Amino acid sequence: MPGMGNKLTNAVLKRIRARNEDSPALSFNISSGTRKNLGQRISVREAQFSDFPSVSALGKRHGQGPDSIENWERLWRSNPAIHDGNAPARIGWVLEASGEVVGFLGGIPLLYDYEEKTLIASATCRFAVDPAYRASSHLLMTSFLRQKDVDLLLNTTATPSAGKIMTALRATQVPQRNYETVLFWVLNAGQFSKAVSKKIGLPMSIKTPVSGVCALLLKAESTVRGRKPRLRKEQYRTEIRSIDELGSEFDQFCSSQAYDTRRLMARRSAEVQRWHFCPPENRRPARALCAYAGDRLVGYAIVRDDVDEKVALHRSIVADLLVEKDMPEIVRSLIVAAHKSAVENGSHVLELMGFPSVIRDAVMTWNPYSRQYPSCPFFFRARDKAIQEKLLSESAWYASQFDGDATLWP
Repeated sequence: MPGMGNKLTNAVLKRIRARNEDSPALSFNISSGTRKNLGQRISVREAQFSDFPSVSALGKRHGQGPDSIENWERLWRSNPAIHDGNAPARIGWVLEASGEVVGFLGGIPLLYDYEEKTLIASATCRFAVDPAYRASSHLLMTSFLRQKDVDLLLNTTATPSAGKIMTALRATQVPQRNYETVLFWVLNAGQFSKAVSKKIGLPMSIKTPVSGVCALLLKAESTVRGRKPRLRKEQYRTEIRSIDELGSEFDQFCSSQAYDTRRLMARRSAEVQRWHFCPPENRRPARALCAYAGDRLVGYAIVRDDVDEKVALHRSIVADLLVEKDMPEIVRSLIVAAHKSAVENGSHVLELMGFPSVIRDAVMTWNPYSRQYPSCPFFFRARDKAIQEKLLSESAWYASQFDGDATLWP
């Protein structure tokens, strides 16, 4: 029966992925422009704050979810990378057809540490183009990649079609193995099975019995294969903190980790975490799980809650994780704490995406389920050719959903 449960789960996940690849909200054909735009003047210019109403309406048309002028203030005026790192306060670019906004690509300023240097980065966000003008999508991405006043250009949430544009414009896929593979643990088999049944569109007549059978199989299979994160011995004490409680202790830990390694890492600090995970009108609350050896902070994980309202699936995501010297024991302590915290918060699934292989390997002892994106969503290009060459090595990266805009939106 456990083997049957595993096969059934994989079959269901495969069907979900197939449906997602076909979903117009997730990807589009970059050459799908129609003849509607013939005779219209199409141009690209830098976005201004006054473009917010038009860009917001564009995003809603493409199912991107709500935004606010307060969030724009946060991203492009209260951004630590701008006032601490002198990054350009550039919102992004709009695509216009005869003066009407028909496309947008944002660029979020960020700071990175690499080889004891500070790099100014820009990460794409909110890429959307109306169907009739998608043949001109590359104009937005070209404008993004032509920025001369940043050191590193990132797209961490690329759809398959956007990824093709990035590749055509000589951006490179992140070399971190299995980045596109999401590891996850089912916390509530019943609710997870119901969400899956709804996602794949099972008829109402069979949805309830199929969900019930799937839930039973998942529970049995999870027990037999030991999928629940647990420790035989607690080596580290873990505590839950609100993001607002992080302070100088957290700053000292992050600073020590940034300069102990030769990997490219997004700048982390208490201020950056609050800016990243506490946006205005936040619908995805986050918390910090801190690991201690005695009274010394040796690692942390940021867990962020989210709800897929279409299928009523509650998810907890390990949005950031950093431990002293990549020690597997600390990683496992934090994942056990994250699992417990997610259950207590009523989540149905706990997910982890990205991170170097040493971090992922530490949790494989619990046999997590996995699902794959249609293609890797993370692309980069460095201005300096020497840095670009070094970043072609997997060992130069510590990439996760903390990078770019993957967990930045309210």
